[in-house]
Amino acid sequence: MQYIDNIIFLILLVAGFGLFAKSLLKIYRNIRLGHEINRNDRKSERWSTMARVAMGQSKMVKRPVAGILHLFVYVGFVIINIELIEIIVDGLFGTHRFLASVFGNGFYSFFTATLEILALLVVIGVVVFFIRRNFYGVKRLTMKELFGWPKQDANWILIIEFALMMAFFKMNAADWVLQQRGVMPALGSFPISSTILGPVFSGFSDGFLHFTEKGAWWFHFVGILFFMNYLYYSKHLHIILAFPSTWYANLDKKGKFNNLDSVTKEIKLMMDPNADPYAAPAEGAEADVPSKFGAEDIFDLNQVQLLNAYSCTECGRCTSVCPANITGKKLSPRLILMKTRDRLEEVGRNIDKNGKFVDDGKKLLNDYITKEELWACTTCNACTEACPVLLDPLSIIFEMRRFLVMEQSAAPQELNLMMTNVENNAAPWQYNQADRLNWAND
Repeated sequence: MQYIDNIIFLILLVAGFGLFAKSLLKIYRNIRLGHEINRNDRKSERWSTMARVAMGQSKMVKRPVAGILHLFVYVGFVIINIELIEIIVDGLFGTHRFLASVFGNGFYSFFTATLEILALLVVIGVVVFFIRRNFYGVKRLTMKELFGWPKQDANWILIIEFALMMAFFKMNAADWVLQQRGVMPALGSFPISSTILGPVFSGFSDGFLHFTEKGAWWFHFVGILFFMNYLYYSKHLHIILAFPSTWYANLDKKGKFNNLDSVTKEIKLMMDPNADPYAAPAEGAEADVPSKFGAEDIFDLNQVQLLNAYSCTECGRCTSVCPANITGKKLSPRLILMKTRDRLEEVGRNIDKNGKFVDDGKKLLNDYITKEELWACTTCNACTEACPVLLDPLSIIFEMRRFLVMEQSAAPQELNLMMTNVENNAAPWQYNQADRLNWAND
């Protein structure tokens, strides 16, 4: 019976990481439903971009208050969970503060003191974020599209992080009091918990402090496993997916038109006076022609676009700078990514249920994203410039527009008129080419 704690710990550890791995595999499978795109060029630039944007948070601090607070939470939470290594070893082998034997007492004291300071910064960050999100009235955080689960999810993640940090302080404070009494070996330095909670705990018995320390330790461990598996259902997947998203980001100049090779070849063929329009296509040429132009559903998007949908932080920076949204149009770039993710998840559940995708009569276009939203976009790229993790909602809008124009001939009247003029007059204006210079006659 003396190993019952270690056995329970092992079971929870395996179950927690097993469920987390299962969730990641499901996300990977869903992303693979999109078509492949080659984004493995310019590797040194991609490494640099990922280090600067995902790890260095360079775009977050463009809005200093939110950026610095996010940096506190991000860096603090990640580094604090390095302690998970110590928790795993202690839980499996019944040791106490294992890393002290590895680091030595001096460096271990510096290490634990640093963790406490970072934990305090995390607490400050999540409290300010909670107040800011729920009581301060930041417009992009109070828009209708965040009502319901998105807002609850954001609040729950802040509450979970706060609770984990409180358990961390509680565990350290109880341990510190026991160390002062000589009941436990003097390992580590706890400047925050000893100052805030130390005086409170000093009046309790050794037995109660042992119970408190162990209870907080278990709460912290189970809380980390819960948080890890909650990510699958949360916008906070960006904690993990921001790194591949920035790696696979589009490094071309913003606004560069994405030409289709098949269309380019067709136009070159039409303009070649020596080309034989009746000649049989070269072997393998059919493979260059896409089965569908543009995107009607998530299967028509590329894998980076689907990765973007999962990586969206729902921060709304894209929507807050969107000129269409600012002027009252229905378009919200954030909502484009959220709806793409919702449709992707629906397709994933369909596959889970049937073993393969069974047509459900729905499409991303019209059932999730409306034509009104798509044509409201000015293609100004403000959304892609504003995104703190380099997501590209405009590329999804563009592909769905391409489908409407090239597959359904469903462009707005103004655009159809312009394309007719280009076809007939070689210019977007509705007058004959011979009259093009008449304006200069006088």
